[in-house]
Amino acid sequence: MIQKVSRTVQPIRSQSDRDALDEYFMHRNTRDRVMFALGIYTGRRISDLVSLNVRDVAYIDRRGRLCINERLKIREKKTGKLADPLIHPKVRRILSKYLRLRRKQSESLGALLNEPLLKSRKVRHDGEYRITRRHALRVLSIAAGHCRLNYKIGTHSLRKTFGYIQHQNGTSIELIQKILNHSSPEITLAYIGITRDDMDEAILSMD
Repeated sequence: MIQKVSRTVQPIRSQSDRDALDEYFMHRNTRDRVMFALGIYTGRRISDLVSLNVRDVAYIDRRGRLCINERLKIREKKTGKLADPLIHPKVRRILSKYLRLRRKQSESLGALLNEPLLKSRKVRHDGEYRITRRHALRVLSIAAGHCRLNYKIGTHSLRKTFGYIQHQNGTSIELIQKILNHSSPEITLAYIGITRDDMDEAILSMD
């Protein structure tokens, strides 16, 4: 019997797969590593991440130093709601390294704050110079191929991975549902890839 490949993008369930992707980005493109880390550690949609400016993740302190915010400043495109998720310490370190590199390419710290966080190397036809969702998908697809992931990965995989990790860490499905802004726990379970087989296995694993 031929097994059908799901067309639905999957969360990155395996820690080894997440580590492989992180290492891939670390050695190739710090900007793309920032996108990957922000997606997994905040659960924000890719459309929101590509809309971020540097000032949404950083500020200039009284001594004139560029510092990383404790929280992300974001207005969700889909809902219009303001959100301020905590920036994980690992992501703050990645951002700090990335923005030190960006500082060398910018006129001033003030100018840097107004630039797109996920900046494109080329100015787009509409005059923008931030990466698009389509480009983000291409970046993730190439990375997944390089790391030989045998399941479908897309931009939603980052958000789904956030939910999946939270579930694995014991976070209640109701809280994950609230963070992801879903209408029911059932939608959240399906979204993060928790199947009936997973639930059956959990029951059978009991002594």
